[in-house]
Amino acid sequence: MPELPEVEITRRGLLPALVQRKVSAVSLRCTALRYPLPSALPRLLAGQVLRGIDRRGKYLLFRFDRGVLIVHLGMSGSLRIVPPGEAARAHDHVDVAFGDTVLRMRDPRRFGAVLWEPGDIAANRLIAPLGIEPLGEDFTGEWLHAATRGRNAAIKLVLMDSHIVVGVGNIYASESLFRARIDPRTPAGRLARTRCVRLVAAVQETLRAALSAGGSSLRDFVHSDGSPGAFQQHYFVYGREGASCHVCGKTVRSLRLGQRSTFHCPRCQR
Repeated sequence: MPELPEVEITRRGLLPALVQRKVSAVSLRCTALRYPLPSALPRLLAGQVLRGIDRRGKYLLFRFDRGVLIVHLGMSGSLRIVPPGEAARAHDHVDVAFGDTVLRMRDPRRFGAVLWEPGDIAANRLIAPLGIEPLGEDFTGEWLHAATRGRNAAIKLVLMDSHIVVGVGNIYASESLFRARIDPRTPAGRLARTRCVRLVAAVQETLRAALSAGGSSLRDFVHSDGSPGAFQQHYFVYGREGASCHVCGKTVRSLRLGQRSTFHCPRCQR
């Protein structure tokens, strides 16, 4: 958390407030998040105009004329628009001011990242290894079937592997597998083509539903204007251990896969 829907919603919220505006100041209140913060960032960004904001997986890419600011929200990060002069609170680590508008990064756990890439962003060490975008045209049942041949790992772990598919974390992998009626422990390489087609459709349906609902706000995620998402109100299985399945009434169970909690319905998902 945040996963692809939350990152994309953040991107969309920031676009109208920041694009084509000039950076007037940058404030760094700590030396490192997941990685050391570029100490030269205030000098590098000063006077540059933000030309666009893209998303690659869970990374936000702020494109300037002389480089790209890479931002990852980690487990607890958020980006908000605040007025100039609003006092920073604990865990407000980075401000980028665009005149009378300030972009503020808050990250209680400090698992996020703020990095500068002056060269080819596609060759950046964090961006280059990323897999396919699940909402892109290339993510198809045929592609997933081919990509999973010979893989013995559980299909949920494959969905969460950013080197294969980007942006589908624990929440949306659990929800997608429920919608596809697939047991999360199923070895990926054993999925028939028809089940791969069904799973791709479920992943895209789940992500689009989350986008429509404003994402999920379980702990720290809020939109750039401070409002929460509402998709958590529509979960079928995630976080519902011990509750009744909305479809069949059987008790939702949890198990551990890849050291992460996985939620599923033992009747609906086989």
